[in-house]
Amino acid sequence: MSDAEDSNSDAEPLHPDRLTWAVLLGKWVDFARSAVALPTDGDGKRMRESVADVIMLQAVWFALKNLGELDAAERALGIDRAEVLVEKHASALKERWQERMPESMKELIADAVEQLSLCK
Repeated sequence: MSDAEDSNSDAEPLHPDRLTWAVLLGKWVDFARSAVALPTDGDGKRMRESVADVIMLQAVWFALKNLGELDAAERALGIDRAEVLVEKHASALKERWQERMPESMKELIADAVEQLSLCK
C-alpha cells in the first residue's frame, strides 16, 4: 500500500449534509458579495437590503427539510423558531418590495411557508 492510499484510509468520511451546508454557505457568501456592486438606489438598494432576508429564508427552508433528524423536543423548538424567522423575513421582503417583489422572492417565501406547514 502506498503512502497516499494509507493516508486516504485514515481520512474522515464525507458527510453529504455538511457538504451541502458548506456549499450553500459558499453560495450565500457569493450572493452577499455580489450585492455590494448593486446600485445604492431603487431596486438595487432594495436588493442589497434584501440579502440577509433571502439568505435566512433559504437557510430555514433547507433546515426544515432536515428537521426529521432531530428528536421530538428539538423538532418542536425548531419549528417554533422557523415560524418566527419565516414570518420576520417574509414580512421584511413584502414591506420592502410591495407589489414590485421579484417572482423569485415570491417563490422563496412560498417555498419556506409550504415547508413549514409540512413540518407542523
